[in-house]
Amino acid sequence: MSAKTKIVVLKMKELIFTGILALLILLLVILFLAFVFPKETPVTEEENVPTSKYVPGVYTSSVMLGDTAADVQVIVDENNINSVALVNLNETIETMYPLVKPAMEDLSSQILDTQSLENITYSQNSQYTSIVLMNAIQDAIEKASLE
Repeated sequence: MSAKTKIVVLKMKELIFTGILALLILLLVILFLAFVFPKETPVTEEENVPTSKYVPGVYTSSVMLGDTAADVQVIVDENNINSVALVNLNETIETMYPLVKPAMEDLSSQILDTQSLENITYSQNSQYTSIVLMNAIQDAIEKASLE
């Protein structure tokens, strides 16, 4: 045997300290890489689609008929139009404008069936009345819309 043999004596405390320090450095490197290079999750079509179309509530818009105003009331929930009606309609308006009530009933039924303001047909008898009412309905729906 050679006389130059060296014996290295390591204390157990130093080995444990070095091991813990190495593990902490490795953990910090892994965390750093996770923040610098995050995983990109693919966006699905479901995430792009808004979950609701309207803010739930009761919305009104006024219609001037002569000197008197009548309110068009639209009730919506998150995704549906639940009701379209004339409110605050007094007898004077019903007498002076007899086509208002039937025109609103026709428009209301079409809107509730299709849940849209597109492709609404107007009766020949009350075409102009229907247009005035549709403008008021559209104003109320715009108030409720999230877009």
